Amino acid sequence: MITPDVLTDYIRKSLPDAVVTVTDRTGTMNHLKVVIVSDGFQGKNLLDRHRMIYQALDAPMKDGRIHALELTARTTDEA
Repeated sequence: MITPDVLTDYIRKSLPDAVVTVTDRTGTMNHLKVVIVSDGFQGKNLLDRHRMIYQALDAPMKDGRIHALELTARTTDEA
């Protein structure tokens, strides 16, 4: 299990300006819907944006705190 605050901290290490919204999809806090708005995504395609997020969340993905992740990644202009 991972808390929204801890997940946000992981993401902000890579994207300091990120606004992160976390939704628990199953009540177990390991199947998550995450919306991230950051200008760090500027000029990046969807695949590159997702790679950036997965790289930021590498540790909790590997240790099982996050089992499933649904991502939305936008710039502030797209939000």
